[in-house]
Amino acid sequence: MGYRHLLAAISLVIIFQSCGNNAGKKDKTTKAQDSLAIREQYKESEVLDPEKAIESMVTEPGLKIELVAAEPLVIAPVAMTFDNKGRMWVVEMTGYMPDTTGNGEEALDGKIVILEDTNHDGRMDSRKVFMDSLILPRSICLIDDGILIAEPPRLWFAKIKDDKPVSKVLVDDKYAEGGNVEHQPNGLLRAMDNWIYNAKSDKRYRRSGNKWLIEHTHFRGQWGITQDNFGRLFYNNNSENILGDYFSPGLGAQNTHQQRVAGYNEKIIRDNRTYPLRATTGVNRGYLPETLNDSLRLVNFTAACGPLIYRSSFLGARYNNNGFVAEPSANLIKRNIIGDSGVAVKGRQAYAGKEFVASTDERFRPVNLYTGTDGAMYVLDMYRGIIQHKTYLTPYLKNEIRMRNLTLPLNCGRIYRIVPSSGKRTEIAVGTDPQNLVKLLSSDNGTVRDLAQQTLIDLKAKAVAPQLRDLLKTNNPVVATHALWTLEGLNILSADEVLALLRSTDRMIRSQAIAAIPSVINAGNQSKLWPALTQLQSDSADAINIAFLLGSVRKHNTAAVSEISENLLKTYPGSLFIADAIISAAENREDKLASDLKSKGDTTAIVYKRLEKLRKDIANKKNATQIDALTKLYPRGGKVFTTICQTCHGSDGEGIQSLAPPLNKSNWVTGSPDQLSRIILFGLTGPIDVNGKLYKSPEINGDMPGIGSNDEFNDEDIAQLMSFLRAAWSNKASKVSVADVQKIRKENKDRQKPFTMQELNSIK
Repeated sequence: MGYRHLLAAISLVIIFQSCGNNAGKKDKTTKAQDSLAIREQYKESEVLDPEKAIESMVTEPGLKIELVAAEPLVIAPVAMTFDNKGRMWVVEMTGYMPDTTGNGEEALDGKIVILEDTNHDGRMDSRKVFMDSLILPRSICLIDDGILIAEPPRLWFAKIKDDKPVSKVLVDDKYAEGGNVEHQPNGLLRAMDNWIYNAKSDKRYRRSGNKWLIEHTHFRGQWGITQDNFGRLFYNNNSENILGDYFSPGLGAQNTHQQRVAGYNEKIIRDNRTYPLRATTGVNRGYLPETLNDSLRLVNFTAACGPLIYRSSFLGARYNNNGFVAEPSANLIKRNIIGDSGVAVKGRQAYAGKEFVASTDERFRPVNLYTGTDGAMYVLDMYRGIIQHKTYLTPYLKNEIRMRNLTLPLNCGRIYRIVPSSGKRTEIAVGTDPQNLVKLLSSDNGTVRDLAQQTLIDLKAKAVAPQLRDLLKTNNPVVATHALWTLEGLNILSADEVLALLRSTDRMIRSQAIAAIPSVINAGNQSKLWPALTQLQSDSADAINIAFLLGSVRKHNTAAVSEISENLLKTYPGSLFIADAIISAAENREDKLASDLKSKGDTTAIVYKRLEKLRKDIANKKNATQIDALTKLYPRGGKVFTTICQTCHGSDGEGIQSLAPPLNKSNWVTGSPDQLSRIILFGLTGPIDVNGKLYKSPEINGDMPGIGSNDEFNDEDIAQLMSFLRAAWSNKASKVSVADVQKIRKENKDRQKPFTMQELNSIK
């Protein structure tokens, strides 16, 4: 439908709604007329040059936005990192969505480039292509003498010599297996504890000599991941502001049966409202009344990504430790105030009714945010019209793209920095001098501290151990934390040093020391550590951290672990954190733990209730149908499940916290095939009752897009997917035919919007 046809259609709606005399209908007419005027105002989507693009942006008084790089120097940037020379390594996802069908997305045109400001005028002027011919690369991480490169489905490590790759080793051939571009692992955050963490993933990585260690961790987020001054991780999904961890990232994930662990994947900011500067009709669900307000502006996040905990005072003390989130669909960047509240980390939006950065340019697409070594905030802008991936592209959005010619151009991309309006920006290259790197661990800038720590470890600079140990004694907990993990990364941290930190009066230092115990404990020193931990149990925060620690060190003293567990449960019977932490230390011992609790009459305790739920989950998995056999029976359905469904519902069908409810034993999956067809073809919005439990936002994403308008999947694919789901895991329901799917498609041939639970229940 062209723009004039759309206006005509809306005009007919206005005329129809004008019939009658009640005030409500007059109000609707006025709103429709306003909508027409707004659409007329934004019917064009001009491609702006970088200077004009900056003029279209509004940010906080006292701050300004500067251009760092633009096309042709950089194209479609999606991720980056700084090296110890102050240069920027940038991932270019050039092949993303060449058109609304995604035709050509598999082209070998992705690149990793090195950008440098050689004349120090503030703008990048040098571009080196480090690696090209990549398919949709998504993240990188500099480490040791090389770089990790995420190119789905594989994770590579390439050694670097003279800014060129000299070898390439496969680290993980299943790094981003399955899923689509919007739902594949990314991030590769080299965190403070020296492990590399990811969004949309439950794996973490670490290099040990020439070997790569891969461990299970908590599942986190969707696109982008960041850390605070104490190495706690923060992330989000496309409809939620900021999620994150209350505790150190390496704790509490030992029990692979446990899907939900209290204190991890918590909602830090519950307010998901957005305040765009322009009409944002070009969003996937813009046809829904709850998606856009009367001014046709996005009401809540729909493409939240690239979270950043800004760790510097360069922009001003009020911004230090704030959480920022990019929203490319609404052309804005949100600011949140975050702080500790006892054990929990809580926050709120910084403003009501406005944003930290907002633009009237529809093609401003911020997708990732970083703190630079200069303390500025860096913004990666893909600068293009299409931002929604083809998998979920609705007919409504396809029409929006067509009306405003948003498909082209594809050769743009910008990087901006946000700086104070006055004052001088100081470029910092941390270099490779070990003595200076130790000094930089006390920098005000978190990115500089991280780089200094990482470079010392990469240099294997054990000679500076005395200076690092001096920093352990400082009364600055942030500096002491970096010194601790630098020693750990150099493999020279001792149990005695950890013991000394356990006696600190600062709670954050004690928490870091507890988190470091798995790195130092052994048969020879474990007897010194247990008494120290026992003495800390009166502090509730310490007690929780100790409980999370137990699974990592059980092999050294099972009796001590049992004694501490029993004491913690007795002292904190109502603590969900303690209960989940105790369970996380009991993988494959769940039945015995439940039996012990039952014998003591503790069946009303939180830990017993949580344990019973977990045991049911384990039993369901044991009874699950073999997915491999089903995939052979329904190959096309299995592929659709792997590509789309499992990214939110989980490969085990048990659902994923903050994303989607379970498919296993779901009444919607095993019930009427017609109802399931409606959901898969057209989507589902709002709360959904699954077997007596009501799932709603923010516990899950409030919307599930349908795939009926996706040209990539035909009715045979959808029928196979439904048959696959209805027979998977513990489900035992009938096969679905192509005719069944076609019948529902025909009945709803004019439908655009998703179904609600109420609608589905009303259909006989």
